[in-house]
Amino acid sequence: MLARRDALSAAARKSCSTLITKRLLVLDAYRSASCVMAYVTFGSEFETGDFIADLLAHGKKLVLPRVERGSRVLTLHEVQDPRLQLEAGIWGIRQPRADCPVAAASQVDFVLVPGVAFTERCERLGYGGGFYDRFIGGLASRPALIAAAYSLQLVPALPLTKSDQRVERVVTEGAEYQRSE
Repeated sequence: MLARRDALSAAARKSCSTLITKRLLVLDAYRSASCVMAYVTFGSEFETGDFIADLLAHGKKLVLPRVERGSRVLTLHEVQDPRLQLEAGIWGIRQPRADCPVAAASQVDFVLVPGVAFTERCERLGYGGGFYDRFIGGLASRPALIAAAYSLQLVPALPLTKSDQRVERVVTEGAEYQRSE
């Protein structure tokens, strides 16, 4: 799946990301959120830059994850200026500097969840570290969990375990898939 995603040209990724962002910005869950957890694009992932710019322009609080290498957990940090407050973290992924204010997970209304592959049933396959699965599984209350992905990342089925967490919605450049119970 990563090879398929990597094979997309930069222009195709940008075009698809623009369409996905437009879909994300009109979601009721996003529009009503005051605190949004996002992630910074790594490699050929959905390009989050325009999404992050929009939420900051609309006065929403931006929370980004920081991977704590030793404990293998995500800590949340508020970021007001991504250009100045990010550094290279584990695997070279840009993340908040350690001196960024810590944010409480209970404040987050909307989570943009990354992943490698998804199904139309909103099942998610991450990168294998379990960081997001542990984070989501440990939340006291569940905010809107939304994945943004290119349509080529959708597959009929995924090898899932008990610890794998589903999202509420998968948004692609051409469609949206809502989780049903």
